[in-house]
Amino acid sequence: MFELTAANLTSLVTLTAMETVLGIDNIIFIAILVARLPVESQNKTRNIGIALALLIRIILLFSISWIMTLTEPLFTLLAHNFSGRDLILLGGGLFLLAKATFEIHHKVEGDPQIHLHEAQGGVKKAKPGMMLFQILILDIVFSLDSVITAVGMANHVPIMVVAMILSMVIMLVSAKGISNFVDRHPTIKILALSFLLLIGVMLVAESFGAHVSKGYIYFAMAFSLVVELLNMRYRGKQTKLPA
Repeated sequence: MFELTAANLTSLVTLTAMETVLGIDNIIFIAILVARLPVESQNKTRNIGIALALLIRIILLFSISWIMTLTEPLFTLLAHNFSGRDLILLGGGLFLLAKATFEIHHKVEGDPQIHLHEAQGGVKKAKPGMMLFQILILDIVFSLDSVITAVGMANHVPIMVVAMILSMVIMLVSAKGISNFVDRHPTIKILALSFLLLIGVMLVAESFGAHVSKGYIYFAMAFSLVVELLNMRYRGKQTKLPA
């Protein structure tokens, strides 16, 4: 165990906040996926997906010595030494790009009859098992990034575990509200999918050795979200004006 000193407490609070921020993209991805499930399956699938993310993070944390070996070069391609971590980031980034592109196409250019059927409460074709499989793939990618961040910010494994558990509790509490908000506002859903495209590009770039500061990514996401919220408020006021 570790002593609850001021330094350890500061580390715990900081790491919890950081893990929560890193989990936002995970929540957005899960929210978009579960929205295509029948209503009665959404809460259960969402909670299982977040619980899986916590489980994977803890397993990877206790396998940190193995994770560190993932940075060793496996082969060279296009003058870049690819490691196991690079391959995971590349696979996750490509999957995220493909999935986000497919979802954007589904929302923008999808079959009108399907949209009408779903809007009228029709049964959705998506299966919880397939959704959980897709969530699991991205959980692994996001968890790898989260664990590496945790190791860099804290010196004690118990602090890392407690911080991850606290961040997951925050995610569980806020996930339903975020999901409902994203589902109610189509423009927010498109914006969220655009964020996922941005994150996918970042993962692919990092797999080729290009370092992209996440601060720039999160600032761009926050700025775009603020602008869209202002647009939503403006449109709301316009609809209330007398004709």
